[in-house]
Formats: sequence, structure tokens, C-alpha cells
Amino acid sequence: MKTRFVCACVLLTIAGFTFATSFRDDSRYVAGGPRTGYYIVRPGSALMQQLGLQGAPFRDTSDPLNHGRGTDVLAFRFNSAGVLSAPPAYVVQGPPNDFYMRRLRSLIRGHTTSANVESFFGRPRQFEKRSDGLIAYYTIEVYNPFEENSGGRR
Repeated sequence: MKTRFVCACVLLTIAGFTFATSFRDDSRYVAGGPRTGYYIVRPGSALMQQLGLQGAPFRDTSDPLNHGRGTDVLAFRFNSAGVLSAPPAYVVQGPPNDFYMRRLRSLIRGHTTSANVESFFGRPRQFEKRSDGLIAYYTIEVYNPFEENSGGRR
């Protein structure tokens, strides 16, 4: 009886640590220069809240209804004149894509316009109006085969 109790306690302790480390929040700012750089943001992170990106239209790959398919988001904050006013943000679930990181690194705050961003990424998927301008959201379709729940059928 005592052995079962000890085993149960050990199992619960390990499960608790596993749950605590399963959400890896490595959200950060990546500096490229004095006026270049971007944020890598994980969905649900404190940095996402700080940047005011709760309205980002990301879709979670781990949702069983999505079967491993989801969307990451590029977010650009423009002032009322249509000029990039803050570093862009890359809301990403898995490893960030180098293609997008290189393009984000080339954008200059205070100089890059919304037309420049559209020439790189196309038309935005969604806009969010703010008192100081707007945020343009671009979605990137992603697929994580490890999150796909096929229920054992093919």
C-alpha cells in the first residue's frame, strides 16, 4: 500500500513538471539594427498581450479539429500616414520560417510604408483599427504532421 502511494506521488510530480515545461515561451525581440528588428511571439504569451495582438487571426495546429493545420501571423503596426510605426511581429507556433524572418529584418521603422509591406507579402488578411493607426495581419498556412489526429484511420 505504501509503495503504491509513493509511486502515485512520484508519477503526479513528474506529470506536473512535464505540464509546466510543455509550454515553451521563447517570445523575444530580434534586433537587426537601430531601426530594424522584429518580435517572435508565441500564441498566448505575455509578450502577445503586451503588444496588443490578441486579435491576431492565428489558428492552432494542436486543435484536434484542425488536424495539424493552422496559421501563423505576421502583424504590422502602421501610423495614420501608413508608415511602419513599431517593429513587426511574427506570431509563430513552431520553428520560425527563415524566409519570413529575412524579410522582416529588412523593414525599417519610420520609413517602410504599407505599400512596401504589400509588395513583400501581398494583401493583408485582416485589419484592426487603432487610435494611433492600424495593425495589418498576414496569415501563413502551416502544417504540423505530429499534431494530426487521424483516429487510426487513413
